[in-house]
Amino acid sequence: GIQLRSCFQLSINELFGLPPIPTHEEYTKSSGYSESTPPPHHLYALDGARFAELALGAVAHHQDVSLGLELSNAAVHCIKEAITPSVSSTNSANINHSSTTPSVIEFAVVRAFFWLAIFRAFRGDMTRFFQYRRVCLTKLSQMESTHPDATILLAGMSYLDSWTYMMYNADERHLPEIDRVIPQVPPPKSCVATKNDIERKYNTHCKANMIASDPKNRMWIQGAPPIYLNHDAPLSAQSLDALACAIRTFCDQANARFFRLMSQEISNDQNTPSDIPESVLSTPTSKAVKTHESDLCSRNMVLSAFTLLQQHEASVGSTRRVFGHHLIIAALDSFLDNGREEEAGIFTDAHIQSLLSICNVVTENPLLLFHAGPTYHLVTNAAIIMCHLLNAMHVSLKENDAMGKEDRDELSCKMEKVVFGEVLDAFLSLRRLLNIHRRKLPVKLRCHFIPRPNPAGPTPGKTYVDVKRTVMCGCYGCQGFPLMFCNNAGAATRSNENKERRAREADREADEVEDLSEFERAIEDMECEFEVDDDALLGYLSKIMSKSGE
Repeated sequence: GIQLRSCFQLSINELFGLPPIPTHEEYTKSSGYSESTPPPHHLYALDGARFAELALGAVAHHQDVSLGLELSNAAVHCIKEAITPSVSSTNSANINHSSTTPSVIEFAVVRAFFWLAIFRAFRGDMTRFFQYRRVCLTKLSQMESTHPDATILLAGMSYLDSWTYMMYNADERHLPEIDRVIPQVPPPKSCVATKNDIERKYNTHCKANMIASDPKNRMWIQGAPPIYLNHDAPLSAQSLDALACAIRTFCDQANARFFRLMSQEISNDQNTPSDIPESVLSTPTSKAVKTHESDLCSRNMVLSAFTLLQQHEASVGSTRRVFGHHLIIAALDSFLDNGREEEAGIFTDAHIQSLLSICNVVTENPLLLFHAGPTYHLVTNAAIIMCHLLNAMHVSLKENDAMGKEDRDELSCKMEKVVFGEVLDAFLSLRRLLNIHRRKLPVKLRCHFIPRPNPAGPTPGKTYVDVKRTVMCGCYGCQGFPLMFCNNAGAATRSNENKERRAREADREADEVEDLSEFERAIEDMECEFEVDDDALLGYLSKIMSKSGE
């Protein structure tokens, strides 16, 4: 248990920073039950949240699937017991506990649903992910907006949502239909929906319960970053929400570029379909950024996130850095540097140092790849940029070798060879970690497969690292990195070919299912059995929430 909790703390909660769930003894003392036993459903709520954390720890701990499934199922049963008494005892159709239930118990249930949503996302079960997420938002909307940890959890959800935003290319048409199972979040009954000046300016809500019930956030948090704009929120939460907004903006910009690219191809070839509807080009996030570009553009969001993180670390006074938070900022900063038109194809010393820093942090802390969000994709795209860097450096070295001794700077050439060796070593270490991590993921969640450098050097017409051999991610934002130096026609062709590659990869995975070992088949059967319990809990919640909305 201690080992799994450590894995959870070093992966998911390393970024979110939610406080530990109290033990039975701590809760008993802090809640005034010193001479009596707390109600059983209080203890079930605490146990459910802890089991859900351990399930995520098992995922990060060498992908221990069987143990993770068992712990997740234990969390489901505990939460079912935790919410049952509140309904039977109050005779009301509400998933809230009675008015005397302490906020620590209510929030433990909220956290349990959030952790279960993340667990399902790791398994590639996006339908149940969105269902658990909707339940979590419903519970948050019914809590007091002043709960100290509610904004921290919502900032974590915002970052997680930026990942789903990427994976679905901001296209709500492809999202699973969950409204029939879990109804949309109703507005808080006890809250007057008045907006302050900031909320009116950015057309958003900054209170936790209003964010949870905002209709535009029903599938992912979008628009202007609400936690970032809430100056009463913890600094780390504001910083994380700013990063989530920057990632959504990256995705919107990539979708717009891809749409323009495909539109040009369609004008040349009527048989080329476009996967992006016009509605994706005008999302709540893109509208907010366009209206307040000087405040909400990607570069300002990343700079603001870094400043807020520095203020948070100074206020906490701890010498321990939040490596995951700094990793995300470094990755986004390197993307911004690489995206400048005046620096296209040029790698500055600062850019190279940033990429090396990303490699070193991930190599030393591989559990960061299990962040609940797009961290794995950001790191993979940084590795692709390193492929381009290695190709550019290899060409430069070959040009230097072709020069005569009198025409080249020997000291500069030696330094360039040293830097090339450092970059190559860092890249190979990162590539191995990423490709191992990729194989453990469901096909639809995988980012790029990174090719190996050619040790003998490039063949005619090829580069040192043949980026054309990359099996690209399905996210258009991620595809922009392998296609960085392609012309429009080549980019469109490779994007269409990539769909076929990913389809073949999925077919190979499906064929391997037929040849599962006895142990792997037992895990498959276990997951099917436990999914029945998940559906029973979600069905139970659906009935309660449907009645409360009548």
